[in-house]
Amino acid sequence: MSTQDNKLLNVSDLHVAYGKVEALTGIDLTLKEGQLVTVIGPNGAGKTTLLSAIMGVLPSTGTIHFNGQDFFSPEVETLVGHGLGLVSEKRELFSTMSVQDNLLLGAFLRYRRGDTSYDTTLAEIYSLFPRLWERRHQQAGTLSGGERQMLAIGRAMMGKPKLLMLDEPSLGLAPLITREIFRIFADLRRQGVSILLVEQNARAALKVADYAYVLEGGQVAMHGPAADLANDPRIIEAYLGLASKHQELLSS
Repeated sequence: MSTQDNKLLNVSDLHVAYGKVEALTGIDLTLKEGQLVTVIGPNGAGKTTLLSAIMGVLPSTGTIHFNGQDFFSPEVETLVGHGLGLVSEKRELFSTMSVQDNLLLGAFLRYRRGDTSYDTTLAEIYSLFPRLWERRHQQAGTLSGGERQMLAIGRAMMGKPKLLMLDEPSLGLAPLITREIFRIFADLRRQGVSILLVEQNARAALKVADYAYVLEGGQVAMHGPAADLANDPRIIEAYLGLASKHQELLSS
């Protein structure tokens, strides 16, 4: 299989503007099947904007090549139908519905297509997140922050996405829960799930990722294998130095 063939996502010369202000300028990004790619960078660098543009939530110019097709400023429904899943930082759960009903909603498109194998996926998700199994009859609104994040990831996975995109999954979570969530990402990667992870906790993200992009001021400032970036003096100084000692705790 050539390199070209296994490019699941290839973003080329992507631009996003809010009115006259350009939020993203000429972004190029590639993710191969089975890879975990992370996008790190300071607040306001355009990380969430990038995911929103790839998902079709925000209008953009440039090409989004996904799963063998080129899209230009696509609609959300189009990309979801082609196998793109997004877990937004707001998590957007249905708080009065049970954990299990939230998960089943994630398989709605599969159900509509006549795919009845979602029970198998549900069992896989419960084995990945035993806590969701324990709380399957509880209302989603009664869960802790970490459990809500697990439910949001589980619900996205119920759609059997070809690519799972995660926006700041560690936001607002306790260190212990953050470590647990990142362990799950490492497990998913080993199972061959393709993941695009946008994350402010650079240390934890670089530890689980294959490849990393550093976004600054709406542009790619650096990119390379995650292990190389984790040892790069510029990255250490900007993201992994004394100022972010707390990240050491979160990712160890």
